[in-house]
Amino acid sequence: MKVSASILDCDFLRLAEELKAIEQAGVDCIHLDVMDGHFVPNLSFGTPIGRKLREATSLPLHSHLMVERPEEVIGMFLPFSDLVVFHIEAAEDPGTCIKDIHKAGKQAGMSLNPDTPAESLRPFLPGLQDVLVMTVFPGRGGQEFMSGSLERIRAIREMIAQTGSRTTVSVDGGVKPSNCRAIADAGADVAIAGSAIFRSKDYASVVRELRCSKP
Repeated sequence: MKVSASILDCDFLRLAEELKAIEQAGVDCIHLDVMDGHFVPNLSFGTPIGRKLREATSLPLHSHLMVERPEEVIGMFLPFSDLVVFHIEAAEDPGTCIKDIHKAGKQAGMSLNPDTPAESLRPFLPGLQDVLVMTVFPGRGGQEFMSGSLERIRAIREMIAQTGSRTTVSVDGGVKPSNCRAIADAGADVAIAGSAIFRSKDYASVVRELRCSKP
């Protein structure tokens, strides 16, 4: 399973050092949690951080837009993002969001909150490259993985198979070595981890544990 490092939990006073450390630890991509203080209660960071990360790393950058009206800001994140993920709950026209991302030659992802019916994804699956399953309510790091999430991941994986889509499944929220094998067995392809990595003393060890949970 691939490992994506969410920099929301890193030490921003040492951002360059943290970036080098997770690169050396072997992460596959960098996850940017973009929060607007409206769709979720907290604020995080925006395009300046994304542009600097793009200059500093060759790893794929995945921008997760936890914002209202993503249609209005997607274009700001496309220049430095390899994958742009928006929330189905926040988009007035998800289909247009997907088309705009593809027009820029980038991959499109859609995320859904734990209380959003998984079936709402079905019409959009053929156009997506990633589905991001939130296993906590978004807005802050360090939350515990919600019960019932494994069944939800399985249901989404089954839906993807039914539609013939080739989209990957990423999982974000409370992901750690102790539960990552179960997450992988449920059908996830990418483990997004923040606190599990950045609050550890050995980033590489945590990344290896997360990766080894699925062949």
